Amino acid sequence: MHIRSIRQIKNLSNKTVFLRVDFNVPLEDGLIKDDYKIIATLPTIKFLLQHKCSLIIATHLTQPLDNKFTLSTTLVMGDEKKASVRPIAERLSKLLDKKVNFINDCCGKLVIEAVAKLKPGEILFLENLRFQNKEQENNEKFAKQLADLADIYVNDAFAVCHRYHASVSAIKKYLPAYAGLLLEKEITNLNKIIKPTKPLISIIGGVKIKTKIVLIKKLLKKSYYLLIGGALANNFIAAHGFEVGCSITDQASIKIATELKNNKKIIIPTDVIVSNKKNNGKVVVKNIDQINKKDIILDIGPKTIKLYANFIKLAKTLIWNGPMGYFENEHFKQGTLAIAKLVASQSTGKTFGVVGGGETLEALKMTKMINNVDWVSTGGGAMLTYLSGVKMPGLKGII
Repeated sequence: MHIRSIRQIKNLSNKTVFLRVDFNVPLEDGLIKDDYKIIATLPTIKFLLQHKCSLIIATHLTQPLDNKFTLSTTLVMGDEKKASVRPIAERLSKLLDKKVNFINDCCGKLVIEAVAKLKPGEILFLENLRFQNKEQENNEKFAKQLADLADIYVNDAFAVCHRYHASVSAIKKYLPAYAGLLLEKEITNLNKIIKPTKPLISIIGGVKIKTKIVLIKKLLKKSYYLLIGGALANNFIAAHGFEVGCSITDQASIKIATELKNNKKIIIPTDVIVSNKKNNGKVVVKNIDQINKKDIILDIGPKTIKLYANFIKLAKTLIWNGPMGYFENEHFKQGTLAIAKLVASQSTGKTFGVVGGGETLEALKMTKMINNVDWVSTGGGAMLTYLSGVKMPGLKGII
């Protein structure tokens, strides 16, 4: 597959580059809790700076709610201070050991004037793109305003490439577009799942099947086995006629699971960790035929971990997306951490391992084995979309 990479640009020196990144990182009281995405983009930034480019860096930051950030599509203007990307610009400056000029807007007269003053090798960091509603409307006029600031457009924001947003999609109508080094690596490594070295073992967790059904069906065609965990597994357990008590399920997912239940490639838990309360309840290990109406399934059990380990050890290619249970709680994280360790350990040998999704990545970090995995995707929904074969607006014209 041909990728229009920044490494292929001729006469890059002294150009003004609009660099779209995904620095949608968790903040609490103005402090960055995890800068993994920022660090992952540094090679692209350094590459462009080495070529004496003037850099305009733009990102979005989602709406804060009770000190956490949601996927809300609209930012409340009263939250601008909390949702400002200024702390991100400051962290980038420290990581680069270089001045990063921050401007409190992303378009308009002040931005145009600031760009005009940029010298080769300097950086201008724009304010949160989602302060402009036109960003998420994929508004062409807004996209043209952004494009008029630069000579070249570089997308290094794989995590938003499935979005029809102005700085991801429409902007490419007005500038020559290229992939940054991170985006190039994302595509190259995810293509190894699309055309895997066999056998491929897929591990899918999370909550609702309907958000992953296209991917599950795609992976079933390629996978030797597909291991199911998380609340996703509850629907399969119910589809097989077992009691799931008060566990998270939904009728749409159970219907889909029922359609797939006879596929011998799909492996579901044989035992689970249950409680009568999500927090501070009695914790018990039960086989799936022992669950009662008051139980809540919150993790996979030890027999299931051992079973899944046997399948994981067969793999030449591995992909994992989605936790195995309610891993945020100390009592129900063992299944997810065990799978994380197994995937990381297997990836250090002859197996090519890929992990993606925010919670999955968080769990992998807990094991301190993240560097063992061959590729850790910076995109959750974007990774699922790409592997599902759905066209992504951010990649059009780049691959």
